[in-house]
Amino acid sequence: MKAVERARKGMSRSLEGKRIVITRGIEQARDLKERLEHMGAAVLLFPSVGFSEAIEPSRLDRAIHALGECDWILFTSANAVRFFAGRCRKLGVEPKRGGNYRCAAVGPATASAVAAEGFSADYVAREFVGTALAGELSAWIAGKKIVLPRSDRARPDLPNALRAAGAEVADVVAYHTGGAGAIDPEVMRAICEARVDIVSFFSPSAIENMRVALGAEVFSRLGAKAAFAAVGPVTAEALRNEGLQVAIEAPLTTAESMAAAIEKYVLLNGETKARVV
Repeated sequence: MKAVERARKGMSRSLEGKRIVITRGIEQARDLKERLEHMGAAVLLFPSVGFSEAIEPSRLDRAIHALGECDWILFTSANAVRFFAGRCRKLGVEPKRGGNYRCAAVGPATASAVAAEGFSADYVAREFVGTALAGELSAWIAGKKIVLPRSDRARPDLPNALRAAGAEVADVVAYHTGGAGAIDPEVMRAICEARVDIVSFFSPSAIENMRVALGAEVFSRLGAKAAFAAVGPVTAEALRNEGLQVAIEAPLTTAESMAAAIEKYVLLNGETKARVV
């Protein structure tokens, strides 16, 4: 039986006494928060990233109305799926109606969101990195029309790789990624004073926004005293680019994967500050 399942049944309190920060939005943090609390952790919410509909959706709307002409839709996050599907509904466009396009997803969490919104996940990337998806699809996308709905803060690596493979890419903003939301003053004080054990990050945006909210000096001091956890190689790389060590790296973009990686780190290291998983 998996560690998280044992924890949910009250059979494991492996994180007892640990203070763990989740930097996701309140709604997105719920599953991870529950898992960590079942394992005995005290969870502090620091919503360093907020999401909202695209501010200027004209290009997105054009892409949606032209779905019957596209060959692929590529989804790199559950947020992209959610906001893209939401805009489709507003425009009266039903998933898979009037089109023969296929959908690809980066990771199982995104694939689950694809299915939940009425699309079909025809391909799930073996590596959970956007640029890897371009390589995996290269045999099928030359000369094909691809719709790529993403955040307004997404990096250009993936569309560049798709175009290099010969695809025609409509890289459209499906949602806006904002800064930190309202943060409990006690949580802010505990973080500023580095009275936490682990800080978890799910995106480079969360890292950047937390650094801005805390100030560079405080953020660096926090990284020296707490273990930083990242989901996936892109977020881990963003931490290292800040000159910070990555103690924990969850392989999948799911709450279960992050909780398991945190538990593994704590069980292996106990009270030590070893920064290798």
